[in-house]
Amino acid sequence: MEILMQRAIQNIRDTISHALEYVPTHAALIFYDTDTPLADILTNAYRVALPQATFVHISHIDKERAIEMCDALEPRDLVILVQSTDFRLNDFRIRIYLFQKKLKVIEHRHLARHPEHTWNTYINALAYDPTWYRKTGHALKHILEHSSKLMLHAPDTTLTISSGLEIPKLNVGDYTNMENIGGTFPIGEVFTEAKELHAMCGSLTLYAFADTHYLLQTFEPFRVDIDKGLLIGWSSNTPQAFIDVVDMVQAQERPIFREIGFGLNRAITRATPLHDITAFERTLGIHLSLGEKHTVYKKEGIHADKTRFHVDVFPIITSVYADERLIFDGETYIVS
Repeated sequence: MEILMQRAIQNIRDTISHALEYVPTHAALIFYDTDTPLADILTNAYRVALPQATFVHISHIDKERAIEMCDALEPRDLVILVQSTDFRLNDFRIRIYLFQKKLKVIEHRHLARHPEHTWNTYINALAYDPTWYRKTGHALKHILEHSSKLMLHAPDTTLTISSGLEIPKLNVGDYTNMENIGGTFPIGEVFTEAKELHAMCGSLTLYAFADTHYLLQTFEPFRVDIDKGLLIGWSSNTPQAFIDVVDMVQAQERPIFREIGFGLNRAITRATPLHDITAFERTLGIHLSLGEKHTVYKKEGIHADKTRFHVDVFPIITSVYADERLIFDGETYIVS
């Protein structure tokens, strides 16, 4: 446990200084709970990394007082949320409220979803390597933005996106020229989607997906078939749990694929997973979303306020080609 704590302290220090560019002349306010041991580890690591910060146990104050403390901060001050579940401090996501006040934010959410055997992975996933994240992230964004076709290959399946891609978004700890600084950690992702959703055709070999409790479910690999962006079928070994998710989506909207995410977090892999889907989607490799909900990009005929489902699915990928260029070889990105 001591080794884990020391690693947490170092990773937190690197994130605060290199990613958020926080300096001690600014205030730091940390809300935390003690409902899980992982929350305790993180809180204690922050106590070492930010000894000047104000620490507030969330159960010791009411919501109104918590908001008052945030309102007293100045732009570019830092707020950190260490949450075993999800603090509900106002009617909306508290992170959005804090961003509106120009505050820097680090969110650790749903820590209770991480069993003890994954704590090491979670702490490792907080490591911040500016060279890896920024160089790889920006290079990948540039390639994707200027590609007319994307091909995702596995041994027995290929998915082709032939319309070009929307301008990719970065979650790599580089907030240069960004309005908001910080977000939910662990980080490490570049994401986009097809300019024309109907231009996605082929098949994927899935090994994992998100269930209705936002937890990762892994199975023996199974095939899903896609035509004009829509899920149209699957192999005979497809787990009933996945079929149930598809039925749930189809009952209210189209089972269409939207987000295409490129995870960059080298600590999170198929062999070293995290159970919380928000964390696992940073996994080194590719994921897509099933369902009409993806508010980042607007699509004709899809009204964001009426969409409900964004189910992350994770395919086995042995190579990704942007046009004729290999950019992922199944183990790492080739973008330099």
